[in-house]
Amino acid sequence: MSQRFGGRYSPGASGQAPVEVPVTSPGMARRHPVGARVNLLFVLPFAFAVKAFFSDPMGLALNLGAFAVLMLAAWLTREGALAQAAYDARKVARRPAIPRKIFGSALTGLGLGLAGLAGGMVDAVIFGALGAGLHFAAFGADPLRDKGMEGIDAHQTDRAARAVEEAEETLAEMADAIRRAGDRHLVDRVARFAETIRPLFRAVQDDPRQLSAARRYLGVYLTGARDATVKFADFYARGRDAQARTDYEALLNDLESQFTLRRAALLEDNRTELDIEIEVLRERLAREGIRREG
Repeated sequence: MSQRFGGRYSPGASGQAPVEVPVTSPGMARRHPVGARVNLLFVLPFAFAVKAFFSDPMGLALNLGAFAVLMLAAWLTREGALAQAAYDARKVARRPAIPRKIFGSALTGLGLGLAGLAGGMVDAVIFGALGAGLHFAAFGADPLRDKGMEGIDAHQTDRAARAVEEAEETLAEMADAIRRAGDRHLVDRVARFAETIRPLFRAVQDDPRQLSAARRYLGVYLTGARDATVKFADFYARGRDAQARTDYEALLNDLESQFTLRRAALLEDNRTELDIEIEVLRERLAREGIRREG
C-alpha cells in the first residue's frame, strides 16, 4: 500500500497522517474502450477535407461529403464502443437501442464510396465494400440481445438504471461541492467514499429486483450525504474548523459501513433465495422419482 507524500507545507496539511492510496496493479487496470483505433477514425477524414480544395467542383463536393460522412461514422463508432463497454461491465444489461458500430461500418463504406466516385462507379463500389468490411472486422458488431434478463421485468431494469444514474449524479454533486472546501485530502476522501459505495450500485444493476431493498440507500442516505457535504464545504472554507472536519469524515465512515453492510445483506438474500430454489427442485425430483418407482 503506497502513501501519498505529506508534510508540514503540503497542500491541505493540518497535522493529519498521510493518506493511504490504493495502488492499482497493471492487471487490475481496465483499458478504456475508446482506444487509438477509434481516435484514428477522427483523423483520417481530414485527408479528404484537404484534398477537396485541390479538386474540381465535383471533386470538392465528393471529398467534402466523404469527410462529413466519415466523421459521423467515427462518432457513431466511438459511442458504440462506449455502449458495449457498459454492456460488458454488467451482468444484467439491455442491448443498445441503436446498433451504432454497425451503422458506423455502413457509413464508413458510404463515405469511402463517395470519395471513390471520382474514379468511376466500380472504384466507388470497391472502396465502399472494403471500407465497410474492414471497419466491421476491426470493431465488430454491437450487442444484439439482452443479457441476464431472464425472469426480470424490463420495467424493473429501467427503474434500477434510473436509480443508479441518479445516484451517480448525486456522487458527482458531492465531488463538486467538496472542491469548494479547498482541501485536497477531503477531495480524495470523497472520491474513496464514492468508490467504496459503488459496489452497491453494481449489485442493483446486476439484479434489479434488489432495488426496493437498496432504494433508501441510493436515495435518502446518499442525498443526505450530498446535502451535508454542501453545507460542510461552505462552512469549512470560511473557518477551517477542525472539529467540523472530524465530524464530516466520521459521517463518511459511518455511511461507508452502512452501504457495505447493505450490499452484504443483498448478497446473502440472493444466496438464501438460491438455496430455497435448489431445495424446492430437489423435493420435486424426489417426488417424481417416487412416482416413477410406484
